[in-house]
Amino acid sequence: MSGTLYIVAAPSGSGKTSLVNALLEREPGISLSVSYTSRLPRPGEIDGKHYHFVSREVFERMAAAGMFYEYANVHGDLKGTARNAVEPLLAAGNDVLLEIDWQGARQVRAACPDSVSVFILPPSRAELERRLRARASDSAETIARRLGDSREEIAHAGDFDFIVVNDQFADALADLRAIVACQRLRRSAQLSRHAVLIGDLLKS
Repeated sequence: MSGTLYIVAAPSGSGKTSLVNALLEREPGISLSVSYTSRLPRPGEIDGKHYHFVSREVFERMAAAGMFYEYANVHGDLKGTARNAVEPLLAAGNDVLLEIDWQGARQVRAACPDSVSVFILPPSRAELERRLRARASDSAETIARRLGDSREEIAHAGDFDFIVVNDQFADALADLRAIVACQRLRRSAQLSRHAVLIGDLLKS
């Protein structure tokens, strides 16, 4: 049985990364695929943990060589998921989570129709702006650009399998965990996981 590929996307400031980290802490059966990016690290970010930070030239060379599962221009920076970070894990039956934008999600869904996609919404536009400013890691110009870009991003929420509103963090996390639980309980997964049990139960 191959693993499930989860896609989580959201506008900047929606709390996506915090939700994903909390989900991974509570669901050890899921691995996060660390994306590549051409942007510089923010304060506190670690290469290889938060992103693989490479120059724009290196990123473009990797893209030209077909090394990415998906990639896109996000707020002026290039971001992508390397094939060798996803496909071997899925083939081994492990679940993998991609924290990417809607452009990358569209590419992945086309390549992997069985993927499970989730879009995270903020509870309001005012709260989205407040969270962006509270990060204190972006300039006023960058925040304004991210707020502007969020309209196009949110317009694609309907492309996803599930939509979660991150108003109360605990509730949003519970919603994410419920999505994972439902996916693991689907018929095909259970028939494969419990083949021996079912065989024993059918014996006369």
